[in-house]
Parts: sequence; structure tokens; C-alpha cells
Amino acid sequence: MLTKIGRLFQIKTRFEAFLIIYALALGAVQRGSVYLTQYPGFGGKLLFLACTGAVFMAGAKMLDCLKHEKRLAAAGTAE
Repeated sequence: MLTKIGRLFQIKTRFEAFLIIYALALGAVQRGSVYLTQYPGFGGKLLFLACTGAVFMAGAKMLDCLKHEKRLAAAGTAE
């Protein structure tokens, strides 16, 4: 039963990864806009950039992991 629930939280396709990246980006922009109002000027812009930059890094890691898992699955069936 727990394995069935656990499978709901696994990213299996690129489409699912892009949906999660989109949700992360929305949250990052929201948080970045709060930083811009709390810290006007250069500091707020740097914090906004850090929020959005984290989404780029997380998205790239997710997509790379999906490619790696696909390669492993293909290599496992070829043996």
C-alpha cells in the first residue's frame, strides 16, 4: 500500500517535470516580488535573481535525472 502511495510522488515523464518546474517558478517569482518590496534597490534584485536561479538549477537537475534513469532502464533491458 505504501509503495502505491509512494509512486504518486515520483516524476516519471518530462511533462511531469515541466509541470513541477512551472510550479517552482511561480513560487520563486512570488517570493522574489516580496523581496523586491521588502528590500528595494540592488539587494532586492539580487535576492529575486537568486530565487529564479534556483529554479533553473533544480529544473536542470530534474531533467538530467530523467535522462539518466531512462538510460539505465534501457541498459538494464539490453543485458
